[in-house]
Amino acid sequence: MTGRHMQIGEAAERVGLSIRTIRHYEEAGLVIPSARSEGGFRLYSEPDLARLAVVKRMKPLGFSLEEMRDLLDILDSLAAEPAPAGEVRAALLDRLHGFHQAAQARVQTLRDQLAMAEGFAGQIQEQVDRFAP
Repeated sequence: MTGRHMQIGEAAERVGLSIRTIRHYEEAGLVIPSARSEGGFRLYSEPDLARLAVVKRMKPLGFSLEEMRDLLDILDSLAAEPAPAGEVRAALLDRLHGFHQAAQARVQTLRDQLAMAEGFAGQIQEQVDRFAP
């Protein structure tokens, strides 16, 4: 593999995840370090960081580890050399589209929850303003 590798601490800092979380994702089979140092330290590449970023973005939307694994498999398959063609490619793109729709629906749910929370905070502020001296 060409390119620069980094140890888990730097990878964690770059992606904004804890070392413990990255290890958990490794145990779950989501992101496997590209290499190991002579001393056995995990070494991560830029593509590894990109995978971690996908997982990090899926987590707050409530996707399960299995769903995360499935999406990463789809992305890996679409990026493979040689590229998939015909019905295989169409099926992969259909599954990818399904993830896009699910993500959009979950984002809308979060927007709705945020609007409700902001409304509640506004009501509380009205009460503060009403009763404050």
